[in-house]
Amino acid sequence: MRDGAQETPKLRLRGLRKAFGEKQVLDGVNLDVPAGHSMVILGGSGSGKSVTIKCVLGLIEPDEGVVEIDGRNLLSMPRREREAVGDRIGMLFQNGALFDSLPVWENVCFKLLAQKRITRRAARDKAAEVLAQVGLAASVGDLYPAELSGGMQKRVALARAIAARPDIIFFDEPTTGLDPIMGAVIDGLIVDCVKRLGATAVSITHDMASARRIGDLAAMIHHGRIVWTGPAATLGNTGNAMVDQFARGEREGPIQMELRR
Repeated sequence: MRDGAQETPKLRLRGLRKAFGEKQVLDGVNLDVPAGHSMVILGGSGSGKSVTIKCVLGLIEPDEGVVEIDGRNLLSMPRREREAVGDRIGMLFQNGALFDSLPVWENVCFKLLAQKRITRRAARDKAAEVLAQVGLAASVGDLYPAELSGGMQKRVALARAIAARPDIIFFDEPTTGLDPIMGAVIDGLIVDCVKRLGATAVSITHDMASARRIGDLAAMIHHGRIVWTGPAATLGNTGNAMVDQFARGEREGPIQMELRR
């Protein structure tokens, strides 16, 4: 970059606020995710990380703030333009969120089929191609989600997230419910798929091993605010007492569990 110019972040959040009744969940979230990077957002239960992602995806409307992708504020866009931006976004939900009544190949190509961007005949071939990228045989396409193991369901969900070749992908607790070995396998597939697409990735997790494997950048949210950002490789040794306590899973420190009354 010349003359000190800064590249526009792929995702930029400024002053994001959201309350549910008297509960202030987001209290001014500010975050930049550079294009082509993998950002991991850490935080305890109720810290606001899931609500942050839902605000970006349009599943929740924030009370205040700015959500920019490629420098354009999604919250001020006309609906049609916002939907067009949404077409460039992929999402892997925490529990897979596969459609039980549809075979795997239809799950993988659901978005493409729903938008009539592909024929049903072509969708079978497309599904086989994408399933291969996550280490599954084409024959898996004819099975139903209930016939798959937890690890296979997660792979299918990943295949669905990348099928439309998005340029930004969100991952919600990608290793939840998986044993450590399968968790590492899924993390490796995520890294490979994101690199193959040249996409930007944003993940939310409390799994520190996963965070270090899939992220090159990390941010921590606490009480609805981003309290630290930095290299994911430094987690546990950041010099920030709050972040290091969380990363090390230590009982004593500035973060104290709040009693529910």
